[in-house]
Amino acid sequence: MSYSVLIVEDEPVLARNMHTYLERHGIGCQLAASGEEGLELLEAERPDVVLLDHNLPGKTGLAVLRLMREREPNLPVVMATGHGSEQVAVDAMRAGAYDYLIKPVSLHQLKQVLDRAVQQQRQAQELRHLRAGSAVTLPEGQGIAALVGDSAPMQRLRGRLRQLVEADAQMTDGFAPAVLIGGETGTGKELVARALHFEGPRRNGPFVEINCAGLPSQLVESELFGHERGAFTDARERRIGLVEAAHGGTLFLDEVGELELATQAKLLKLLEDHQVRRLGSVRARTVDVRVLVATNRSLETMVKEGRFRDDLYFRLGTLKVNLPPLRQRQGDVTQLALLFLARSARRYGKGPLVFSAEALQRMEAHNWPGNVRELANTVEQCAMLAGDPVIEADDLPLPVALEAGFAGVAPLNTDPLPTSLPDAERRLLLSALERNRWNVTQAARALGISRDTMRYRIDKFDLREGGPAV
Repeated sequence: MSYSVLIVEDEPVLARNMHTYLERHGIGCQLAASGEEGLELLEAERPDVVLLDHNLPGKTGLAVLRLMREREPNLPVVMATGHGSEQVAVDAMRAGAYDYLIKPVSLHQLKQVLDRAVQQQRQAQELRHLRAGSAVTLPEGQGIAALVGDSAPMQRLRGRLRQLVEADAQMTDGFAPAVLIGGETGTGKELVARALHFEGPRRNGPFVEINCAGLPSQLVESELFGHERGAFTDARERRIGLVEAAHGGTLFLDEVGELELATQAKLLKLLEDHQVRRLGSVRARTVDVRVLVATNRSLETMVKEGRFRDDLYFRLGTLKVNLPPLRQRQGDVTQLALLFLARSARRYGKGPLVFSAEALQRMEAHNWPGNVRELANTVEQCAMLAGDPVIEADDLPLPVALEAGFAGVAPLNTDPLPTSLPDAERRLLLSALERNRWNVTQAARALGISRDTMRYRIDKFDLREGGPAV
């Protein structure tokens, strides 16, 4: 069993012996030589159990014990002293000590007591989760029920998630394996991560999310694992990373394929040993955290290209959840569109809004390269601009025509073949713009690129409405 212990002991030789023996058995240790130092480390390190000496300089062990119990009521504290008496033992137990040891104590016996304290504390924590489960109300839109859709792919997805939640609840050691959530952009990977957290036994713990692509590469490692003061130029104070902040809960890493190889190695260490080391620190700390990762990229391809560690990929591949694209969810577009329309109408203070039959048919026929996110944004735009209670097909900000391949892009086979790659790119851009009546946003969406990229390429090829076709 892996855990961390804070040893508050003023005898340096004894403290070092305990430290060496316990770390040899895979137990992370922090040492404090006084009660005041022990209270500081309690806040910074969040150990799983404390070994507290009774006779300390400054604050007495009993005084420190009472303060620790005030700050961490569920933390087991084992009291030890070289001057045992029945009254001291009684006082310690009344103050909330888990057990009381009289020195000299064998290191083997010490480990047994600490093991038992941590095990019972974890069982009690699990029992509290189970008892509170029926009383816990899921945050709106955070559970499995938030994954709307009656298509066969969505029914299979919800069944898979329920299996994972049930397996998570039956685990005994507290360290749940990582889950890899795959799917195209906009399919709802974050919703799946939240469903696994809020439906599972960690629902009362924190849900910490980080987008690995949204931070500069030089900051990702510090954000995840934290740093000590002076670890780098701007590290003016110690900072706990998001991994430690998620202790007892779930850490969700979106766009995990964007992590650099060095950070991937640290993530692998976390998954294998459940330990984290802050930048600039020599100590590893044990954390109890469920890791969920998501990606819209092929990690298998990245492994072959040497851009993703194969050992991390295999570790993440133990449990996989793949989200279906919206184009494969027959019938779900209408159900989602009506749901989004009702929400958007309330948001913008509109009365009841409805789609015409032709509008729903056009949405069902659209390829939706941006998946559910694109559908939600499209419906919100319709609700925001709606002047009438009925939204017609012409009101939809979708390409006028849908062709095979690129939605809304005219086929090129009626024109002479392009003579160069830039010529082919220019024709494709011009076709998309003409098909979408020179609406840059819609043309960019049809091509699967950003609006800024589309603007850049319009300027690059000097494209103008009404200008020459070639």
